[in-house]
Amino acid sequence: MPQTSSSPSIKASSSVINDFQAVIMALLLIVTIGYFLVLIVTPTNMYRQIWTPKIKAQTTTSTYFGAQGRTLLMNTFPLIFIAVLGCVYLHLWKKSNDKNINRVEKKQKLAIWRRPIIMKGLGIVSRIELGFFVMFIALLVWTFASYLHIIFPTLTPKSVAKTGEKVWEAKLEDSGLRLGLVGNICLTFLFVPVTRGSSVLQVFGLTSEASVKYHIWLGHIVMTLFSAHGICYIIYWAATHQLSEMLKWGNTDISNLAGELSLLSGLVLWIATFPRIRRKMFELFFYTHHFYILFVVFFVFHVGVSYAGIMLPGFYLFMVDRYLRFLQSLSNVRLVSARVLPCETLELNFSSKGLCYTPTSIMFVNVPSISKLQWHPFTITSSSSLEPEKLSVVIKGEGSWSKKLYQMISSPNSVNRLNVSVEGPYGPASTHFLRHDLLVMVSGGSGVTPFISIIRELIHTSESQKCKTPEILLISVFKNSQDLTMLDLLLPISGAPSETSKLDLQIEAFVTREKQPISAEDKKNFRTIWFKPNPSDEPITPILGRNNWLWLGAIISSSFIIFLISLGVLNRYYIYPIDKNTNKIYSYPIKAVLNMLIICMSIVITSSAAFVWNKRQNATDAKQIQNMEGASPMASPNSWFYNADREMESLPQQSLFQSTNLHFGERPDLKRRLFERKESSVGVLVCGPKKMRHEVANICSSGLASNLHFESISFSW
Repeated sequence: MPQTSSSPSIKASSSVINDFQAVIMALLLIVTIGYFLVLIVTPTNMYRQIWTPKIKAQTTTSTYFGAQGRTLLMNTFPLIFIAVLGCVYLHLWKKSNDKNINRVEKKQKLAIWRRPIIMKGLGIVSRIELGFFVMFIALLVWTFASYLHIIFPTLTPKSVAKTGEKVWEAKLEDSGLRLGLVGNICLTFLFVPVTRGSSVLQVFGLTSEASVKYHIWLGHIVMTLFSAHGICYIIYWAATHQLSEMLKWGNTDISNLAGELSLLSGLVLWIATFPRIRRKMFELFFYTHHFYILFVVFFVFHVGVSYAGIMLPGFYLFMVDRYLRFLQSLSNVRLVSARVLPCETLELNFSSKGLCYTPTSIMFVNVPSISKLQWHPFTITSSSSLEPEKLSVVIKGEGSWSKKLYQMISSPNSVNRLNVSVEGPYGPASTHFLRHDLLVMVSGGSGVTPFISIIRELIHTSESQKCKTPEILLISVFKNSQDLTMLDLLLPISGAPSETSKLDLQIEAFVTREKQPISAEDKKNFRTIWFKPNPSDEPITPILGRNNWLWLGAIISSSFIIFLISLGVLNRYYIYPIDKNTNKIYSYPIKAVLNMLIICMSIVITSSAAFVWNKRQNATDAKQIQNMEGASPMASPNSWFYNADREMESLPQQSLFQSTNLHFGERPDLKRRLFERKESSVGVLVCGPKKMRHEVANICSSGLASNLHFESISFSW
């Protein structure tokens, strides 16, 4: 009876939440479309001659914000509003029991648009991504062409004679100016893809890890446009004998020197991002990337704080996220154990409490004893549903940092205590693997790591929700037999036979550089290293608690309100009495510094308050966690850590062995294996070398098999 009576109320509540979500999403789309419409009409005469005078009449006379009020209203507020509203939407999304069902229909309808395309210079992109990229480029071209179409006809020999210039010189100067204005549009969105905890990304079904490519595209476009902007002005100054303008630092005008310093910082950063340099000298790439601070600061000095409001919202959201990550990184987390695999791979097992993350999520790890500044992303292999008090990542020793960590832990005199800090986890809001009849996972080497979390999540789903899970075909390619030990990580070490037997898993493992299995004498088993905890170590907990999206929305909105109030007070009672809204008396650089300080103060106050509040709540829960000091096979024979090695030889592992076919000295015929699948819906996932990813993407996009659906995922190791 209780279940019968409560069921209608649950359905009604879910229906209300879904309706509220639909309203919020509609509002988000309206504001987003309106924001881009403003960008489209900005270079037109309609905007300059009709809209701008009306907006200026309402804003520039304000004694609180002055000319800055217009950019805050038209450019800054919309994206901040989208971010806050997105937080509310994502909170409701988490609470909705029907979220996966609601998404299936939409995904199927867009299936043809999600098929991959391989574009030179862009990599693997979907038709949707390519469409939006083309539209964005069209926006930039439209903006630049519209500016020139309006200005160039006014530049005649008669009009430029007053300044002693030639027509081509005047056109060159104006072209340089317009290139800078177009670059500012790109700069507005440059930091959005790398805001790891961004609600703007997740509300539109994106993740920061998968969106890094957008940041790369935008970065190249920004630096190309700004470099062209600078070159045009240098040529113009040289032609008009005004090279002294390069050293101009205007007090109430454009600061050319600040612009050059900003461009120089950006160029140093940009050069280090090119693949050949980044791959061979990652540390150089990592450290020079911090030049973005100088780039942004001098950019604000260059254009003035009023105009900088155009790029403010994206950077503002990035600063909120960056400071929250800084707060999380201050604490050392509880590293319980590490499994050392003979293929130079580690599985680090952390204690966690109250975390809820989706498969394919990532976490950034810092080991101060190796480098205090370097943070590296790694794919999470555990499942928060199946293993709620444990979080695992797999680290392959392929870079200098990861090799040092492997040597440190795997050496005979390995450390028994290791200080580790983390940031994250970060991942998609949801996954849609259950909508397929079959999942084909293709991996190369350590590319198998994101599939570990998917398999473990499906194990939990098949056991707890009693629903049908898709069949799984895992095609893994390794260089040698030692790499096969990575397959031992597929099943949780605490897995019971009843849990794993319900999963229809078939593994096809290929060893390319060996013709036959190695002898038993040459086989190397992995071993488990146990770490002693520091008293200050803490389990990994959600930085803003379980209601993290509501807290993030509160931080963004309250910090922005504090910023506006503080800015209004500063302008009304300090700057306005001096400048009277003329923008010709009070120093631009000083005003920029004050604005930046107010922004930082607002973010620090609100974020710190939310962090401290949630940390106290987490500390209350953490007191219930037993002290793991001395948790070793001798001290705690009943713990699942103690049974790790024994479990790996139990029935689940035997079942895994029986489901595995080994192939030596050959590579898989991926086209044949994919085309021979006749299930109505086959989800295809691939992680591995670029050549493998492109091969699978080409197969899925060929159109020869309509049941193949390419699922884009990202991973780090």
